[in-house]
Amino acid sequence: MASIKLKFRPSTVTGNQGTLYYQIIHKRRVRQLISDYRIFPTEWDEDHSTVSTGLDSERKRLILSIRQNIKWDMERLSRIDRRLDADGLPYTADDVVEEFLRYTDEYSMFHFMEKVIVKLKENGKVRTAETYRTTLNSFRKFRNNQDLMIDSLSSDIMEDYEAWHKEKGNAPNTISFYTRILRAVYNRAVEQEIIENRHPFRHVYTGIDKTVKRALPLPLIRKIKKLDLSRNPALDYARDMFIMSFYLRGMSFIDMAYLRKTDLRNGYVTYRRRKTGQQLIIEWTKEMQVILNKYPENCNNYLLPIIRKSGANDRCTYRNTGYNINRNLKKIAVMTGISIPLTLYVARHSWASAAKSKGIPLSVISEGMGHESEATTRIYLTSLDTALVDKANALILKSL
Repeated sequence: MASIKLKFRPSTVTGNQGTLYYQIIHKRRVRQLISDYRIFPTEWDEDHSTVSTGLDSERKRLILSIRQNIKWDMERLSRIDRRLDADGLPYTADDVVEEFLRYTDEYSMFHFMEKVIVKLKENGKVRTAETYRTTLNSFRKFRNNQDLMIDSLSSDIMEDYEAWHKEKGNAPNTISFYTRILRAVYNRAVEQEIIENRHPFRHVYTGIDKTVKRALPLPLIRKIKKLDLSRNPALDYARDMFIMSFYLRGMSFIDMAYLRKTDLRNGYVTYRRRKTGQQLIIEWTKEMQVILNKYPENCNNYLLPIIRKSGANDRCTYRNTGYNINRNLKKIAVMTGISIPLTLYVARHSWASAAKSKGIPLSVISEGMGHESEATTRIYLTSLDTALVDKANALILKSL
């Protein structure tokens, strides 16, 4: 087994900070591993080989952080040494240092998340990769772009991250969205036996609060539909896409964006939900065609006027268009006196609630929305015969 100790090297310039380093001795061979930590001579306790500071020191917070990082480094070095010793093969102090540096390079939080994101994309999970990217960007911003080792992720850090989100006014479910993804990444590292589980998420909320129902009654849908927005093309377009989603049985915006012209045949739209892969068939009605006729035909293969340019970054265009629509829908909400946040997703909730109000069985609503279970459908509410679902949708559209 190697001897691992923390050492301090004062600066050659009086008054400047010195360097902390780790001394690794194995079979009389000595190696030094220089750390990134810098302290003043008065902050070094030679008798106890540790970093110390006064209670009223301005650098107290920094010193406590350095002490915690040193603790993690020492634990990591000791763990590497124990593993090399347990292998039963000859090893040197250089091997301990090299393994530590390799670990530091590969298993920092930012680097590890980047690898997870790449893997998700390789497996075709593009949307999941995007949520991981969003979470990584958020965590980077919280950390001021200062990386840390995965096994350095502590309960204190996660509590600070949660508080940081609360200060920004983010809702509990939004915060939980980020912490759940970070927990999933952390658990991957645990499963791969890269780290031991220190349970850093035990004091932060990772559940999902029951959200306020986001459905609009049919009279408000009708009010949005009949608004004269001819003088404001951006608002007119946002309203049209909202109503089109409602007409299409609450079709999600990503599925609308990727509908192809070839999906519309013989009076029916046939597509697969990108979320579940389930195939759905929807009768194409005159109301849908009226909206489509308002816009020039796309020069690409997409049916609806969402991804309009050929050769564009389709996914980027879809996201930006959705963002602009939701921003303009909030303006429409003000115009119509709607108090809930009006987004494209409200159209999906509203169709489900409208169907329920018409006495349509839950099983039919579930089929119409492409839900894998009726339990999922209930979240939206205040394989069957396709014709039955189309009949239900026609009943709703007649009410507008």
